[in-house]
Amino acid sequence: MTSIKAIAETPEFSFLPSTHPYFENQNGLESVNAEDSIPTIDFSLLTMGSPDQRSKVIHDLGKACQEWGFFLVINHGVPEGLAKGVFDAADEFFNMKDEEKKEFEAKHPLAPISCGNSFHNADKNKIFLWRDYLKVISHPDFHFPKNPLGFSELALEYCKKSREVAMELMKGVMESLGIEEKEMKKSLNLESGLQMFAVNLYPPCPNPEAAMGLPPHTDHGLLTLLMQNGVEGLQIQHNGKWVIINEIPNSFIVNVGDQLEIFSNGKYKSVMHRAIVNDKIKRLSIAMPHGPSLDTIVAPCSNLVERTAQHSAYIPMKYKEYIEQMIIQAMKRKPILEQVRIR
Repeated sequence: MTSIKAIAETPEFSFLPSTHPYFENQNGLESVNAEDSIPTIDFSLLTMGSPDQRSKVIHDLGKACQEWGFFLVINHGVPEGLAKGVFDAADEFFNMKDEEKKEFEAKHPLAPISCGNSFHNADKNKIFLWRDYLKVISHPDFHFPKNPLGFSELALEYCKKSREVAMELMKGVMESLGIEEKEMKKSLNLESGLQMFAVNLYPPCPNPEAAMGLPPHTDHGLLTLLMQNGVEGLQIQHNGKWVIINEIPNSFIVNVGDQLEIFSNGKYKSVMHRAIVNDKIKRLSIAMPHGPSLDTIVAPCSNLVERTAQHSAYIPMKYKEYIEQMIIQAMKRKPILEQVRIR
């Protein structure tokens, strides 16, 4: 495995390697800057606000999930210094020699620790992307590389605090659907829910218009929390266009995942998004998908279906199987979410 970072730092490097151009029909979608920013949720008002303030935040959460599938979260309580420490340690990890990371070349999408740069290491066609990644399972059991020193301890604290934010957001989202907390926890087994810690490094690219950091995709879980190093690069599909996300410093960018779309019976949308690259400065992002337990069979919430007098719009599937199928179908450019929708 040769890292993209190593390729980008080669002295004679000045053009995109022949293995890395990424060309795919984007259905004529154009890229634009957002005229309207994605919704912003003040987490402190959700957890410590007055009843009226909390009620408004719940309403805003539901509207954001329905209309955008994305929102920003501010005042979330995860210390800025902790986040900076994790980003700095992640930078150190990617500065390690490729041989030191070789043991983490995974062959399975649910390997406890994996790193690489293609869409997935098991992809025989090798969809090479302009990024290096480290991905670990951080809940219900915490896994992490032992080097660089201190990274594991920082990441563990960051994961715990991010999960607390995610669970409070999930309660708010469910409340906006009229689903009680105990029903949410029972149906999705969130006590043993999956949390992943995924760091992506996007080095400067000499031909950014011909490369891709991450191709268009949706996320497999319930909610994903993402933080960046201040460099933009995340685009989402909205109103038929690719819209760049303009973040607020020290905010989380949160998006609806496939399992939440399924559980809400399609009311809340898991939206296509992608990562683009630039030719000037490296971008780092930490994405943390949060999902049900791997053994949970996820289906539209029965009480929600009954209350809205609708039919179930999705085929039930075990979460673990969904993730495995998602990787297989992504290699074939066939989104798994489309295949579990009942037409």
